[in-house]
Formats: sequence, C-alpha cells, structure tokens
Amino acid sequence: MQEQVVVITGASGGIGAAVAEGAAARGASVVLVARRAEALQAVATRCGGRALVIPADVTRRDEVRRIVAENASCVMLKHEDWPGLDKISALRGYEQDGSMRRISILCGNGGLFLDFEMARGADGANTGYCFPDMLCDVVRLSQAGRRDEAQDLFDAHLPLLRYEQQPGVGLAVRKYVLWRRGLLSSMAQRLPSTPWSPKAQAEVEWLLQRLSRHDARARVLA
Repeated sequence: MQEQVVVITGASGGIGAAVAEGAAARGASVVLVARRAEALQAVATRCGGRALVIPADVTRRDEVRRIVAENASCVMLKHEDWPGLDKISALRGYEQDGSMRRISILCGNGGLFLDFEMARGADGANTGYCFPDMLCDVVRLSQAGRRDEAQDLFDAHLPLLRYEQQPGVGLAVRKYVLWRRGLLSSMAQRLPSTPWSPKAQAEVEWLLQRLSRHDARARVLA
C-alpha cells in the first residue's frame, strides 16, 4: 500500500480505527474523519505520523462544505447517509451560490435511491448490485436527460434490488446472480458466511423471471 491514500470515516474507534492502523502499518497515508477529535488524534498517533486528522460529521452538509474548503485535495464525496436527497441538493446549491467549489458526488446505499439521487445532481453510483451494468445505464440515461427511460429501467429492477438489501443473505443473493450471469466462477462466500435456503433461492429465480420481461440481461437466466 505504499504511496496510497486511504480515507476512513468513523475512524475514531472500532473497525474504522483498526483499518486506519492496519493501512498505515502497510505504508499507506490515511485520512481520518470522525466527530471525536481527541479519539481521532489518538488513532493518528498510533498510525505513526502517516495520518491527516479531520474532525467532522459528514452527515451534515455544512461540515462537508468546510472539509472541501479546507482541503484542496478533496474532490469527491461518497454519499451514503439517508435520508440524503436534500443534502445532495444543498451541496449543489452551495456550488451555484459560490460558497463551495464543485466536487463529484458518488452514491452508495446499494443503489436504492439512485434514481432520485441522479435527479438531485449526483454524478453516479459507487455501490454494488448483482446487475451493476443496470446502475451504469441509469446513470447514463439520467445524464442524457432521458429520465423516464432511466426510471423505467430502475423500477423494473427495484424488487430484486430491494431483496438484495437483506443483511447477511443479501451477499449470497448478489453472488448467486453474478454466478448465474457467468461473471463469477463460484458463488462461494468468505467465512463467516450467511447460508440461504432453497426457498430464498426460488424467490430470487422468480424475481429474475419477472425481470426478464423488461430487461434482456435477465432473460438469458430465465
């Protein structure tokens, strides 16, 4: 990880702190973001001087604006808190009134709100789904001003997208569909894995069959 920069939110403790310390030990520079300044500084000390500390609550739009103003290297926001549509609108509003320079906004949350996130001014998705090419198509259609087409495509996938959001079993669903699409050689998960039942598999097959009526990418699996 030499010469790499790793940005970690929630870095003041727990998994975030452990990731920061592990990355620094492997030679990366780390950017530590969280609300607790003293705890962040303690983590930075354990990182051996390879850390930039940014005390902030990135769920607050004014805090994002401050980070952008104080750090010229900040060029992208990974937007993953919800409800967050008004936050996207507010950040784009800051850009329009000149109080914040433009940054890219890429959205997570499994793509659940990508349709409206794009309408509010996001630049794209940075998340997972068993049809990631659908997410790319929604972004492309939205940017081309073809919102109705983007929405129709998104709506067709929404039942499967929602099903994949289940904690634990959702990863099994994603890997299963990617395997069915020929994009993975195995649907095996790393341990500890969450097993899923024959009933769940049958439900996913049913969702794929319904999706195939609207999207040819699922038709080859039906």
